[in-house]
Amino acid sequence: MKKINIIYWISTGLICFVMAGSGIAGLLTDPKSPQMANNPLHYPMYFMMFISVAKVLGAVAILVPGFPKLKEWAYAGFTFDLTGAVYSMLAVGMPVSNVAIMPVFFIILATSYIYHHKRLAGKQSA
Repeated sequence: MKKINIIYWISTGLICFVMAGSGIAGLLTDPKSPQMANNPLHYPMYFMMFISVAKVLGAVAILVPGFPKLKEWAYAGFTFDLTGAVYSMLAVGMPVSNVAIMPVFFIILATSYIYHHKRLAGKQSA
């Protein structure tokens, strides 16, 4: 169980750091900055603010104990966010080298999700 907990907390900490960090950065910057940074993706500013809030709330939902349904929705939301980001990057013609890091985030997210369920199964059998 110790190995499961270590893998869970490392992967969960990493994915929550990435998602919450990008969400906070999107919320705290000058309104013109995110628009300029994401102009190649053609996201409107209101969408950027929505996604930023959703990322922060998703990280909180995953980190706070309890609320199993909310955690499932947060994991699903992160999956949709990452998938949408990859699709958007490819749709606007960004080089594949810009998208190359995205599988790493998917692997970290999947590891967190799988080990979350392993932790739940371990608690039920104990």
